[in-house]
Amino acid sequence: MGKKFSIWHRVAAVFGAAGIGLGAYGAHVFKPQNPIYKEVWQTASLYHLVHSAALLASPVMKHPNIFGVLVTAGIVAFSGTCYTVAYLEDRRYGRLAPLGGLSFVAAWGSLLF
Repeated sequence: MGKKFSIWHRVAAVFGAAGIGLGAYGAHVFKPQNPIYKEVWQTASLYHLVHSAALLASPVMKHPNIFGVLVTAGIVAFSGTCYTVAYLEDRRYGRLAPLGGLSFVAAWGSLLF
């Protein structure tokens, strides 16, 4: 009999695969005119992958859905915004990044309760 996987394992799988793909794109294909945007892409990729891995632990937490939703929101808002800023080479698209960062902080803080 196969093991039952949590929805958070599936979300982690999707985000992890996307993170690997986006990281590879950033490392091998992405050539921004301003090199600072390469660093922005790398930061997005780092936070994306670290938090994708953290989602794997969601099912064993006291409040798995709170942690999972907050981490998911953080990946989308922080990493997604950073990818957009880097790709478009325009910081005006970065307004959601602080909310994504706050979501990451809240996710880790939720482990206290």
